[in-house]
Amino acid sequence: MGSPCELLTEAASARDAEELTALVATEAWRIEDKFSRYLGGNIIAEINSANGRPIEVDEETAQLLDFAATLHQLSDGAFDITSGVLRRAWTFDGSDRIPADETVTELLHLVGWKRCEWHAPVLQLPQNMEIDLGGIGKEYAVDRAVLELRASVAVPCLVNFGGDLAITGPPQLRNAWSIGIEGIELDAADKLIELRQGAIATSGDARRFVRRNGIRYGHVIDPRTGWPVSDAASSITVAADTCTQAGTLATLAMLRGRDAERFLDGQAEQYWCRR
Repeated sequence: MGSPCELLTEAASARDAEELTALVATEAWRIEDKFSRYLGGNIIAEINSANGRPIEVDEETAQLLDFAATLHQLSDGAFDITSGVLRRAWTFDGSDRIPADETVTELLHLVGWKRCEWHAPVLQLPQNMEIDLGGIGKEYAVDRAVLELRASVAVPCLVNFGGDLAITGPPQLRNAWSIGIEGIELDAADKLIELRQGAIATSGDARRFVRRNGIRYGHVIDPRTGWPVSDAASSITVAADTCTQAGTLATLAMLRGRDAERFLDGQAEQYWCRR
């Protein structure tokens, strides 16, 4: 998941807590092993190395591809799972390294979901193009872990993968789960949210950015230009029924730039936007 992952639980004993943690970890590793673009031998590696050949995928992968295709349509192309190749130009490590226009332009020839042929369960990418499910994978993993917990126990639990989280239900030993939203000072919360149901996800540039001539470029890239979204919020946090839903709305809002709040005002979910 590329981030710290944890389970908070009101289990009756350390042994019970360890068993629940193992359950969550098993599901997290299953999804990591299956969908990470950093690993070989999985379905993503098969797709990305197909060299233009059609690849038939399983039902779970097909559902994620359908979801990604829907997000691409809803965002007018701003959400695009083929845009991962832009990482070859951008490294958001807090430095002042900005890629040359020519480098970005060259990579844009490898970006564009509309250039792919997707007729479930068969996906065919143009030669040298790739997909990356990182934009939805972590939130999906959180929701899958919560489903596994609900199917196994009735103990209140909170699954947190890198700040994207969901709960099985309200805690019994306190009024609600207290969720801290990271502020300008890293590792310090400047907002507390009381969560009794559902999920929370955050998208922002607190840890992943570059800065040049006083301009801060966040890591959310518009795949239509190859450059970070202009006038983007510093962070957007959304509360929703599922982590996937919350993460989707946060990401789509970030991609709207200066219109993020207007977009979120039109949704039925609560949000917090920092600029």
